[in-house]
Amino acid sequence: MISSKIVHVAILSHNFSRLRKFYECLGMKGTDSDRSRPFGQEGREGPLDQRSGAARLTDGYVGMNLIGREAGFQGGFDHFGIDVDELDLALARIRERYPTLGVVKRPSNRPFASFSAHDPAGNVFDLSQAGMENRSGLYAGNRWQQSRRVHHIQIRVLDPALVARFYQDVFELREEEKSLEDPNFYLTDGVVTLVIAPWKISDYVGTSPVRPGLDHIGFKVESLRAVRQELAELALPGESNQAIDRDRDQWTKADPARSGRALDWVSERDAILRLFATCRYGQYHISDPDGVFADISEG
Repeated sequence: MISSKIVHVAILSHNFSRLRKFYECLGMKGTDSDRSRPFGQEGREGPLDQRSGAARLTDGYVGMNLIGREAGFQGGFDHFGIDVDELDLALARIRERYPTLGVVKRPSNRPFASFSAHDPAGNVFDLSQAGMENRSGLYAGNRWQQSRRVHHIQIRVLDPALVARFYQDVFELREEEKSLEDPNFYLTDGVVTLVIAPWKISDYVGTSPVRPGLDHIGFKVESLRAVRQELAELALPGESNQAIDRDRDQWTKADPARSGRALDWVSERDAILRLFATCRYGQYHISDPDGVFADISEG
């Protein structure tokens, strides 16, 4: 038996100080010891390093690393992490039951990851266990519960059943109930749900396809109205369903001669947002300032 918890997400960005303000509105909190430090200097306080540092936040259960994007790395939602109580058993299951998949040991200066692996679709995740020598900061402290928190993460893959079976087989995540017509799989650790959705290129007719992989992060809050007000007060760049109609009106009024081209672009963006909004949990759909999708529900 393995007890597994989805307790880590990581986003790569050129400007994680701006992202920090956005995610603080959704409940993520920093600590004095986890403000931001260049990798390799885990024991020292340091100023924000826009290229090679990390700001670390937590909702009391999930830790979020906002990592400075280096050359050669794609920005955005990069990976997630699973905490297990029997790390050796989890590694053995991957190696024995899925011999074509890889596992690598991570550098010792990572605050959470002891190992990294990937699922059958190539989605990378970190693995760790409480008490590992590399665990530091918010990943070594106590957990707590709060009203604003990470509720789910979603990935899109070509074969959802295969990928779902992997996470159940290795980590014993529990499948939640769903309707018969729902093509997604919902695997939970009891607090955070991993949503595994199908990726079909036909979903992108009329727009540029978004490749399979990590899709969005879902949050649960005590008040949608309060969160939307706080986000509006930040005045950070972002995207929401409401922005579609606003931009359509603005572009058409500003330059009627270009309205056709503008409307084409809005239509393509609309297709992506509407696909994002099919997640059964989200009540409000938005992106962070870097374009990473986040949906929010109240409860």
